[in-house]
Amino acid sequence: MATIGFIGIGTMGAPMAINLLKAGHRIRAFDLNADALTPLLEKGAARARDAADAADGAEIVITMLPNGEHVEAAIFGDKGVVETLSAESLLIEMSTIAPSVTDRIGKRLAARGRAMIDAPVGRSSKHAEEGKLLIMIGGAAADVERARPVLACLGDLLVHCGPLGAGGRMKIVNNYMSVSLNLLTAETLVLAEAAGLTPEQARQVMLGTVAGQGHMGTTYPAKVLRGDLTPGFMVDLAHKDLGLALELGASLNVPMLTGAVAHEIYGVARGRGRGRDDWTALYQVVREMASLP
Repeated sequence: MATIGFIGIGTMGAPMAINLLKAGHRIRAFDLNADALTPLLEKGAARARDAADAADGAEIVITMLPNGEHVEAAIFGDKGVVETLSAESLLIEMSTIAPSVTDRIGKRLAARGRAMIDAPVGRSSKHAEEGKLLIMIGGAAADVERARPVLACLGDLLVHCGPLGAGGRMKIVNNYMSVSLNLLTAETLVLAEAAGLTPEQARQVMLGTVAGQGHMGTTYPAKVLRGDLTPGFMVDLAHKDLGLALELGASLNVPMLTGAVAHEIYGVARGRGRGRDDWTALYQVVREMASLP
Protein backbone atom coordinates (compact mmCIF):
# COMPACT_ATOMS: atom_id res chain seq x y z
CA MET A 1 0.00 0.00 0.00
CA ALA A 2 1.16 3.51 -0.78
CA THR A 3 1.58 6.66 1.27
CA ILE A 4 -0.55 9.26 -0.51
CA GLY A 5 -0.68 12.99 -0.03
CA PHE A 6 -4.21 14.14 -0.88
CA ILE A 7 -4.78 17.86 -1.43
CA GLY A 8 -8.35 19.11 -1.86
CA ILE A 9 -11.01 17.48 0.31
CA GLY A 10 -14.19 18.72 -1.32
CA THR A 11 -17.37 17.16 -2.70
CA MET A 12 -15.42 14.76 -4.91
CA GLY A 13 -12.10 14.69 -3.08
CA ALA A 14 -13.52 13.56 0.27
CA PRO A 15 -15.14 10.31 -0.93
CA MET A 16 -12.14 9.61 -3.15
CA ALA A 17 -9.75 9.91 -0.20
CA ILE A 18 -12.03 7.75 1.94
CA ASN A 19 -11.97 5.00 -0.71
CA LEU A 20 -8.18 5.10 -0.71
CA LEU A 21 -8.24 4.67 3.06
CA LYS A 22 -10.64 1.75 2.72
CA ALA A 23 -8.22 0.13 0.29
CA GLY A 24 -5.48 0.31 2.92
CA HIS A 25 -3.49 3.28 1.63
CA ARG A 26 -2.00 5.74 4.10
CA ILE A 27 -3.39 9.25 3.56
CA ARG A 28 -1.90 12.61 4.57
CA ALA A 29 -4.66 15.09 3.73
CA PHE A 30 -4.69 18.86 3.37
CA ASP A 31 -7.43 21.36 2.61
CA LEU A 32 -7.65 25.09 3.25
CA ASN A 33 -10.91 24.32 5.02
CA ALA A 34 -9.66 22.43 8.06
CA ASP A 35 -13.17 21.23 8.96
CA ALA A 36 -13.37 19.32 5.66
CA LEU A 37 -10.73 16.91 6.98
CA THR A 38 -12.82 15.67 9.92
CA PRO A 39 -14.45 12.66 8.17
CA LEU A 40 -11.04 11.51 6.93
CA LEU A 41 -9.32 11.93 10.26
CA GLU A 42 -12.04 9.85 11.88
CA LYS A 43 -11.27 7.08 9.39
CA GLY A 44 -7.53 7.11 10.01
CA ALA A 45 -6.05 9.79 7.76
CA ALA A 46 -3.32 12.07 9.03
CA ARG A 47 -3.74 15.84 8.93
CA ALA A 48 -1.12 17.72 6.91
CA ARG A 49 -0.23 21.27 7.91
CA ASP A 50 0.02 22.41 4.30
CA ALA A 51 0.53 21.05 0.77
CA ALA A 52 4.26 20.60 1.31
CA ASP A 53 3.59 18.58 4.44
CA ALA A 54 1.07 16.41 2.58
CA ALA A 55 3.67 15.64 -0.09
CA ASP A 56 6.53 15.04 2.34
CA GLY A 57 7.41 11.34 2.17
CA ALA A 58 4.47 10.51 -0.10
CA GLU A 59 4.90 8.08 -2.97
CA ILE A 60 1.82 9.53 -4.68
CA VAL A 61 0.43 13.06 -4.39
CA ILE A 62 -3.11 13.75 -5.60
CA THR A 63 -4.53 17.22 -6.19
CA MET A 64 -8.31 17.62 -6.52
CA LEU A 65 -9.01 21.35 -6.48
CA PRO A 66 -11.59 23.81 -7.89
CA ASN A 67 -9.52 25.53 -10.59
CA GLY A 68 -6.10 25.95 -12.15
CA GLU A 69 -5.12 28.85 -9.95
CA HIS A 70 -5.64 26.71 -6.86
CA VAL A 71 -3.67 23.84 -8.37
CA GLU A 72 -0.68 26.01 -9.27
CA ALA A 73 -0.71 27.60 -5.82
CA ALA A 74 -0.84 24.19 -4.13
CA ILE A 75 2.08 22.92 -6.18
CA PHE A 76 4.33 25.95 -6.60
CA GLY A 77 3.14 28.43 -3.97
CA ASP A 78 4.43 29.03 -0.47
CA LYS A 79 4.68 25.67 1.32
CA GLY A 80 3.67 24.01 -1.91
CA VAL A 81 4.11 20.45 -3.09
CA VAL A 82 7.40 21.08 -4.93
CA GLU A 83 9.14 21.93 -1.68
CA THR A 84 8.99 18.29 -0.58
CA LEU A 85 8.01 16.21 -3.65
CA SER A 86 10.77 13.67 -4.20
CA ALA A 87 12.15 12.55 -7.55
CA GLU A 88 10.68 9.09 -6.88
CA SER A 89 7.17 10.42 -6.25
CA LEU A 90 4.34 10.81 -8.76
CA LEU A 91 1.92 13.73 -8.87
CA ILE A 92 -1.60 12.84 -10.05
CA GLU A 93 -3.51 16.01 -10.93
CA MET A 94 -7.25 15.14 -10.92
CA SER A 95 -8.90 18.57 -11.06
CA THR A 96 -10.80 19.86 -14.07
CA ILE A 97 -8.63 22.75 -15.28
CA ALA A 98 -7.56 24.35 -18.55
CA PRO A 99 -5.22 22.09 -20.54
CA SER A 100 -2.81 25.01 -20.95
CA VAL A 101 -2.42 25.09 -17.16
CA THR A 102 -1.80 21.34 -17.05
CA ASP A 103 0.84 21.72 -19.76
CA ARG A 104 2.52 24.55 -17.86
CA ILE A 105 2.56 22.63 -14.59
CA GLY A 106 3.94 19.56 -16.35
CA LYS A 107 6.78 21.50 -17.93
CA ARG A 108 7.73 23.15 -14.65
CA LEU A 109 7.76 19.82 -12.85
CA ALA A 110 9.70 18.11 -15.62
CA ALA A 111 12.34 20.82 -15.37
CA ARG A 112 12.75 19.75 -11.73
CA GLY A 113 12.87 16.06 -12.65
CA ARG A 114 9.43 15.35 -11.19
CA ALA A 115 6.81 13.11 -12.81
CA MET A 116 3.15 13.97 -13.29
CA ILE A 117 0.02 12.61 -14.93
CA ASP A 118 -3.39 14.26 -15.24
CA ALA A 119 -6.45 12.19 -14.42
CA PRO A 120 -9.69 14.19 -14.23
CA VAL A 121 -12.83 12.27 -13.41
CA GLY A 122 -16.27 11.83 -14.91
CA ARG A 123 -19.59 10.92 -13.32
CA SER A 124 -21.02 12.17 -10.03
CA SER A 125 -20.21 12.44 -6.34
CA LYS A 126 -22.34 9.33 -5.81
CA HIS A 127 -20.01 7.43 -8.15
CA ALA A 128 -17.08 8.88 -6.21
CA GLU A 129 -18.53 7.38 -3.02
CA GLU A 130 -18.97 4.01 -4.74
CA GLY A 131 -15.48 4.03 -6.27
CA LYS A 132 -17.04 3.95 -9.74
CA LEU A 133 -15.70 7.08 -11.37
CA LEU A 134 -14.64 7.21 -14.99
CA ILE A 135 -11.04 8.46 -15.02
CA MET A 136 -9.48 10.05 -18.11
CA ILE A 137 -5.70 9.84 -17.92
CA GLY A 138 -2.91 11.69 -19.68
CA GLY A 139 0.74 10.86 -19.20
CA ALA A 140 3.66 8.63 -20.06
CA ALA A 141 2.72 4.95 -20.17
CA ALA A 142 5.07 3.98 -17.33
CA ASP A 143 3.67 6.68 -15.06
CA VAL A 144 0.10 5.69 -15.91
CA GLU A 145 0.80 2.05 -15.06
CA ARG A 146 2.37 3.11 -11.79
CA ALA A 147 -0.74 5.08 -10.91
CA ARG A 148 -3.23 2.46 -12.07
CA PRO A 149 -3.51 0.49 -8.77
CA VAL A 150 -4.29 3.72 -6.92
CA LEU A 151 -6.73 5.00 -9.54
CA ALA A 152 -8.47 1.60 -9.58
CA CYS A 153 -9.56 2.32 -6.00
CA LEU A 154 -11.40 5.37 -7.28
CA GLY A 155 -12.91 4.33 -10.60
CA ASP A 156 -14.16 1.31 -12.51
CA LEU A 157 -13.25 2.67 -15.95
CA LEU A 158 -9.73 4.02 -16.52
CA VAL A 159 -9.02 5.39 -20.01
CA HIS A 160 -5.47 6.33 -21.03
CA CYS A 161 -6.16 9.14 -23.50
CA GLY A 162 -2.58 9.99 -24.48
CA PRO A 163 0.31 12.12 -23.22
CA LEU A 164 0.16 14.52 -20.29
CA GLY A 165 -2.78 16.88 -20.75
CA ALA A 166 -4.83 14.45 -22.84
CA GLY A 167 -6.94 13.51 -19.82
CA GLY A 168 -8.02 17.11 -19.24
CA ARG A 169 -8.68 17.65 -22.92
CA MET A 170 -10.91 14.60 -23.00
CA LYS A 171 -12.76 15.77 -19.89
CA ILE A 172 -13.47 19.14 -21.49
CA VAL A 173 -14.65 17.50 -24.73
CA ASN A 174 -16.95 15.21 -22.75
CA ASN A 175 -18.35 18.07 -20.68
CA TYR A 176 -18.94 20.18 -23.78
CA MET A 177 -21.32 17.55 -25.08
CA SER A 178 -23.09 16.74 -21.82
CA VAL A 179 -23.52 20.37 -20.78
CA SER A 180 -24.76 21.41 -24.22
CA LEU A 181 -27.14 18.43 -24.37
CA ASN A 182 -28.62 19.62 -21.11
CA LEU A 183 -29.90 22.75 -22.85
CA LEU A 184 -31.19 20.79 -25.84
CA THR A 185 -32.97 18.41 -23.45
CA ALA A 186 -34.56 21.33 -21.61
CA GLU A 187 -35.69 22.94 -24.88
CA THR A 188 -37.13 19.62 -26.08
CA LEU A 189 -39.14 18.91 -22.93
CA VAL A 190 -40.49 22.47 -22.83
CA LEU A 191 -41.55 22.12 -26.47
CA ALA A 192 -43.34 18.89 -25.58
CA GLU A 193 -45.16 20.53 -22.68
CA ALA A 194 -46.11 23.59 -24.73
CA ALA A 195 -47.48 21.28 -27.41
CA GLY A 196 -49.78 19.60 -24.87
CA LEU A 197 -47.64 16.54 -24.17
CA THR A 198 -46.08 15.48 -20.88
CA PRO A 199 -42.35 15.27 -20.19
CA GLU A 200 -42.79 11.61 -19.27
CA GLN A 201 -44.50 10.82 -22.58
CA ALA A 202 -41.68 12.58 -24.43
CA ARG A 203 -39.06 10.74 -22.39
CA GLN A 204 -40.61 7.34 -23.09
CA VAL A 205 -40.77 7.98 -26.83
CA MET A 206 -37.26 9.40 -27.09
CA LEU A 207 -35.69 6.55 -25.13
CA GLY A 208 -36.79 4.40 -28.07
CA THR A 209 -35.07 6.58 -30.68
CA VAL A 210 -31.72 8.20 -31.36
CA ALA A 211 -33.02 11.26 -29.49
CA GLY A 212 -32.72 9.47 -26.17
CA GLN A 213 -30.21 6.76 -27.03
CA GLY A 214 -27.60 9.17 -28.38
CA HIS A 215 -25.63 9.36 -31.61
CA MET A 216 -22.41 8.10 -30.01
CA GLY A 217 -23.86 4.64 -29.47
CA THR A 218 -26.09 4.43 -32.53
CA THR A 219 -25.75 6.43 -35.75
CA TYR A 220 -22.12 7.59 -35.66
CA PRO A 221 -20.43 4.17 -35.25
CA ALA A 222 -22.87 2.69 -37.76
CA LYS A 223 -22.45 5.40 -40.40
CA VAL A 224 -20.00 8.32 -40.57
CA LEU A 225 -17.27 6.82 -38.38
CA ARG A 226 -17.22 3.85 -40.75
CA GLY A 227 -16.98 6.15 -43.74
CA ASP A 228 -20.52 5.25 -44.81
CA LEU A 229 -22.77 8.20 -45.70
CA THR A 230 -25.41 6.29 -47.65
CA PRO A 231 -28.57 7.78 -46.20
CA GLY A 232 -30.37 6.12 -43.36
CA PHE A 233 -31.90 9.56 -42.75
CA MET A 234 -30.94 12.26 -45.23
CA VAL A 235 -29.59 15.69 -44.36
CA ASP A 236 -32.41 17.18 -46.50
CA LEU A 237 -35.03 15.44 -44.37
CA ALA A 238 -33.30 16.36 -41.11
CA HIS A 239 -33.23 20.00 -42.23
CA LYS A 240 -36.92 19.85 -43.13
CA ASP A 241 -37.99 18.17 -39.89
CA LEU A 242 -35.96 20.54 -37.76
CA GLY A 243 -37.61 23.43 -39.58
CA LEU A 244 -41.03 22.02 -38.69
CA ALA A 245 -39.99 21.81 -35.03
CA LEU A 246 -38.78 25.41 -35.06
CA GLU A 247 -42.07 26.54 -36.61
CA LEU A 248 -43.99 24.73 -33.88
CA GLY A 249 -41.79 26.25 -31.20
CA ALA A 250 -42.22 29.74 -32.60
CA SER A 251 -46.01 29.32 -32.61
CA LEU A 252 -45.87 28.31 -28.93
CA ASN A 253 -43.32 30.96 -27.87
CA VAL A 254 -40.74 28.31 -26.90
CA PRO A 255 -37.06 29.41 -27.06
CA MET A 256 -35.17 26.92 -29.23
CA LEU A 257 -31.76 28.50 -29.64
CA THR A 258 -29.87 25.22 -29.93
CA GLY A 259 -32.22 23.95 -32.60
CA ALA A 260 -31.97 27.21 -34.54
CA VAL A 261 -28.18 26.93 -34.73
CA ALA A 262 -28.44 23.27 -35.75
CA HIS A 263 -30.90 24.21 -38.52
CA GLU A 264 -28.37 26.67 -39.91
CA ILE A 265 -25.63 24.03 -39.96
CA TYR A 266 -27.88 21.53 -41.73
CA GLY A 267 -28.45 24.32 -44.25
CA VAL A 268 -24.68 24.70 -44.67
CA ALA A 269 -24.44 20.94 -45.27
CA ARG A 270 -27.08 21.17 -47.99
CA GLY A 271 -25.25 24.10 -49.54
CA ARG A 272 -22.11 21.95 -49.69
CA GLY A 273 -23.91 19.27 -51.67
CA ARG A 274 -24.57 16.88 -48.82
CA GLY A 275 -28.35 17.08 -48.81
CA ARG A 276 -28.78 13.45 -49.84
CA ASP A 277 -26.02 12.15 -47.54
CA ASP A 278 -26.78 10.54 -44.20
CA TRP A 279 -27.43 13.11 -41.48
CA THR A 280 -24.23 12.08 -39.70
CA ALA A 281 -22.44 13.88 -42.56
CA LEU A 282 -22.65 16.90 -40.26
CA TYR A 283 -19.51 15.50 -38.65
CA GLN A 284 -17.66 15.88 -41.96
CA VAL A 285 -19.11 19.34 -42.52
CA VAL A 286 -17.98 20.57 -39.10
CA ARG A 287 -14.54 19.01 -39.67
CA GLU A 288 -14.27 20.97 -42.92
CA MET A 289 -15.37 24.17 -41.14
CA ALA A 290 -12.63 23.53 -38.56
CA SER A 291 -10.09 23.03 -41.42
CA LEU A 292 -9.18 19.54 -40.21
CA PRO A 293 -7.51 17.30 -42.82
